[in-house]
Amino acid sequence: MNPDFINATIGGVMIACSVIIMMSLLGRVTGISGIVWQAVKIDQTEVNKIWRPAFIVGLIAGPVLVHYLLGWEFPIAKSNNIWLIILSGVLVGFGTKLGAGCTSGHGVCGIGRFSLRSLIATVVFMSTGILTVAVVNNL
Repeated sequence: MNPDFINATIGGVMIACSVIIMMSLLGRVTGISGIVWQAVKIDQTEVNKIWRPAFIVGLIAGPVLVHYLLGWEFPIAKSNNIWLIILSGVLVGFGTKLGAGCTSGHGVCGIGRFSLRSLIATVVFMSTGILTVAVVNNL
């Protein structure tokens, strides 16, 4: 069996488990953009706010640990053009705000909860991504 398939399957199962744990323990959707936004927001009134920064640290520390412990390589960027990278980040942030969530919130959590809004948002995300890759690869 292909090792990439096994790794992707294990990763998918881990994501699913984390989503189930988050919903079960905190009653929250695991939408990364919402978690990050709430972590950096100044006027926090929620008593239990330490989990958000801990979650973000885990998102960063997890791949770093896998890289060093298992020797897996980080993906290599297709471009070194800093302006293209910045523009891409701004467009993703704009799309996330416009779509009221990101692929993790809508695609993983929303579809799992049978949300029509999330289904439509995920179709738009994926279609736009496929179209963008097709255009960029043919330029």
